[in-house]
Amino acid sequence: MKIAVTGATGQLGQLVVQQLKQKTAAENIVALVRTPEKAAGLGVEARAFDYEKPEELAGVLAGIDRLLLISSSEIGKREQQHKNVIEAAKKAGIRWVVYTSLLHADTSSLSLAGEHLATEAALKNSGVEHTILRNGWYTENYTGSIEGALGAGAFVGSAGDGKISSATRADFAEAAAVVLTNEEYKGKEFELAGDESYTLTDLAAEISKQTGKNIPYNNLPEDEYAKILKSIGLPELFAEGIASWDTSASKGDLFDDSKQLSKLIGRPTTPLADAVKAVL
Repeated sequence: MKIAVTGATGQLGQLVVQQLKQKTAAENIVALVRTPEKAAGLGVEARAFDYEKPEELAGVLAGIDRLLLISSSEIGKREQQHKNVIEAAKKAGIRWVVYTSLLHADTSSLSLAGEHLATEAALKNSGVEHTILRNGWYTENYTGSIEGALGAGAFVGSAGDGKISSATRADFAEAAAVVLTNEEYKGKEFELAGDESYTLTDLAAEISKQTGKNIPYNNLPEDEYAKILKSIGLPELFAEGIASWDTSASKGDLFDDSKQLSKLIGRPTTPLADAVKAVL
């Protein structure tokens, strides 16, 4: 049994490979990456795999039984890139594809949802057996801003009082590894989110508690938040995207209380307090 992971040198992919190595022999795992040299530290076979070279993909997937398709980082190009991989998987005779989609993709107002839904549809139309992991927000999406908040004296965003049911990348990676190594999950779809739900006001309070500093949460209109993100060097489209995703969070699009993630991994998801502590 060969399990391949796309984007295996990415932040989530590396963690998935580590989790898989705890569940199966390293020789059963293949890292699919643009630059195999960068995967040397993973301790598994690495193959050059470029979404933009569809004519090469099926050959690269030769001998693979199960494929984890981690959604591409190139927003706006994802739909075609993912379709390229799915078509190649079918040609290569892959028996099972697991895809990391978006929490409640079919009802979410997040601008990211469209490409995920298109990928889900492509999988369903491919005839290849598949499982969809609708991943919620990574806690790191917010804890990555803690340093900046401490410097500025406030945590800013546009999420209002929206509840966010995030989990760490490690939690999501463990879930992917659990699914990939257990055929009972074939054909299923999961809405994956953290056990704990919090607002950005709650996050700011936790930062304040752990640092002993008064770090309030300042809620801003979406366009003002986007301007701040641009002013610190983020590309315009990415800054506007982040601000819009916060607005979607204010509508409840990042909330889920089904606890399917903790049920999959057999333990509670990482508490917000622990995730904050990890970056301080």
